[in-house]
Amino acid sequence: MNAAPALYSCTITHVRTTPRRYALRHRTYMWLIDPDRPPRLPFLLRPLARFDPRDHFTGEAPSIRAGLDTFLAAHGVDLDGGRVVMLAHARVFGYVFNPLTLYWCYGPGGEPRCVVAEVHNTYGGRHSYLLSPDASGTARTEKEFYVSPFFPVDGRYRMRLPTPGPRLDLTVHLDRQSGRAFTATVRGTRRGPSTASLLRLALRHPWSTLTVSAAIRIHGIRLYLRGMPVQPRPEHRTSEKAT
Repeated sequence: MNAAPALYSCTITHVRTTPRRYALRHRTYMWLIDPDRPPRLPFLLRPLARFDPRDHFTGEAPSIRAGLDTFLAAHGVDLDGGRVVMLAHARVFGYVFNPLTLYWCYGPGGEPRCVVAEVHNTYGGRHSYLLSPDASGTARTEKEFYVSPFFPVDGRYRMRLPTPGPRLDLTVHLDRQSGRAFTATVRGTRRGPSTASLLRLALRHPWSTLTVSAAIRIHGIRLYLRGMPVQPRPEHRTSEKAT
């Protein structure tokens, strides 16, 4: 696929189906980049898009790609220098919150090797899943990380993660023993990373990731006030620190 940076104007939806139905929908924008070659913006625009290795994996690697390679090596995967494309929010005026960052990983001949889904919760925790999607871009994995205070750490994710093209079309389902509990979708349209496109999106969605973080917390408060039971938050040792 084209490794040139791109912007996606997105609509993100979250739908809970148990123990009661509740939906959240918001608009934002995301970047698709090669973490080895992040976009170089004009000086005055740099506060609108910064990609910091502290925001990913252990936060201790010298670059995002180095953090990814360390995570993959801990799980027995070597890309042999192959390319990676990353879908994420950038830091905007020094703030970022990435509920889900995706890395499509390729071998040196361009063959797909794996996908890494890096999840952050609003408590400052992070966890990464190593995925092996099938030909349709669908992967399955057990849930291992506390995300919502209203769901325990159980169940199984089914993620449909086709490589982004002119359209972005991602779906994450959480299935528990009682049935489908949660569905998240990300739908977007690709745009070139021009100064005009970035300024339009930044003006339309100022402080975009702060807005996402605030919306998640506000909706959590609403669910709590409606009597939704809160699940205890377990201690979590991120798999990024596995040796």
